[in-house]
Amino acid sequence: MEKPEEHLAVRPHAKMMEVLKNPDAFGPPVHYYMIRGGSDRRNITVWEPGKVGDEYIKTYGHYHIGQLDETYWILFGEGVVLQQKLVSENGQAAVDRVETFRALPVKPGDSVYMSPGMGHLVANTGNTYLVTADDSPVNFGDLDPIAMPGHADYEMVKQMHGFAYYVVEHDGKPALAKNPLYKEVKSFDPGGLPLVG
Repeated sequence: MEKPEEHLAVRPHAKMMEVLKNPDAFGPPVHYYMIRGGSDRRNITVWEPGKVGDEYIKTYGHYHIGQLDETYWILFGEGVVLQQKLVSENGQAAVDRVETFRALPVKPGDSVYMSPGMGHLVANTGNTYLVTADDSPVNFGDLDPIAMPGHADYEMVKQMHGFAYYVVEHDGKPALAKNPLYKEVKSFDPGGLPLVG
């Protein structure tokens, strides 16, 4: 008898510490929940509300391997999608240099397209759960297809402890705080969010 497919994974605080602005700050035991169905059945992600220090609960963030694209649909809650594309040097990504960075505030009914090579993460900036659907494929033959699918590169995000900017609370509203490990951001679109120290 075949082993049934697993579909649920969680991203615990211990794993998220690798990419947080302040990894020593208190956080919830689980930051978000993933139900993987793949491009046919869709994937559902549910974020806890809240913050770790002043940083909103977010996904780990990743880059797609190859020419994979993806669309996210916002079903419930409020958030900010961060997208960044790294500078390419001799066919290799420069992990500490960003060609394009943009922040996109989102609400129910919005959709966001992730083009090939565009790294992305989503932060929950509301007071409720944030819920999205996406059409990313799942290969259940991968080593860890639910929590860390093979089509995604998490290592470059881990190496830089997150994206070029963190989504933080400032004066009760979302803002962007620069990640000092990045040397350069060539094109920056804050999506209307203020930049704070």
